[in-house]
Amino acid sequence: MIRVDAHHHVWTLSRGDYGWMSPDLAIARDYKLDDLRPLLGDITATVLVQAADTEAETAFMLDVARASAGLVRGVVGWTNLAAPDAPVRIAALARTSLLKGLRPMLQDIEETEWILRPEVQPALSAMAEHGLRFDALIKPRHLPVIGELAWRHPDLPLVIDHAAKPNVAEGGFQPWASGMARIARETLWCCKVSGLVTEARSDWRIDDLRRYVEHLLVTFGPDRLMWGSDWPVLTLASDYGRWHDAAAALLPVDTHAAIFGGTALRFYGL
Repeated sequence: MIRVDAHHHVWTLSRGDYGWMSPDLAIARDYKLDDLRPLLGDITATVLVQAADTEAETAFMLDVARASAGLVRGVVGWTNLAAPDAPVRIAALARTSLLKGLRPMLQDIEETEWILRPEVQPALSAMAEHGLRFDALIKPRHLPVIGELAWRHPDLPLVIDHAAKPNVAEGGFQPWASGMARIARETLWCCKVSGLVTEARSDWRIDDLRRYVEHLLVTFGPDRLMWGSDWPVLTLASDYGRWHDAAAALLPVDTHAAIFGGTALRFYGL
């Protein structure tokens, strides 16, 4: 059985486009695929996700994937979805078989409803037309509006990154829980079981994460959930193995085939 890490990054800081990364962060250094390989355990395939809002980042990740000897099976890149020529750029990007989707960095955009702007809609339609997936990097503030996308673009496959980043550290459960339940009920979208430990306290324990993971399982079901490490951002709160083992302990064994592999394989077409 193929085991998939459905969400990780690599980066090279010298390119100078990781604007979110302050120099004092512990992860403010280069991370390469060779740094990740020894940590993977039984993971045999990965999805590499953008961490900078530039097309140079997309080109860089595709080069990494091509040189990965089959480890990186898919790339989620970036292009400016609000640009007038976005549909043309998307059509060109979609011709690269390793590119599986695109991700605007919605969490960093002050305007919560940015994704619903009229100038963005042609790009979203082009993504659906060319078979690309949408990774939604959102926070709980986006949940009341993000569902509008399903009505406007019913053919656009979407996965919510990091379970929309609930405030685990302070035990924030509502309105996150009801918002996620509504999306699970009213759409066919998927969700990543990822990023939870970096939203938790620095001394987090498995039980801190339990009700969030259980809620995702009840609402989305295993066939719409996929596990991701969010490495190396993960290392701000945990090591790779600890998070993998925590997720495996929180999720029933009979869901592992889907959540640690099958859902990502199917959703991204790996």
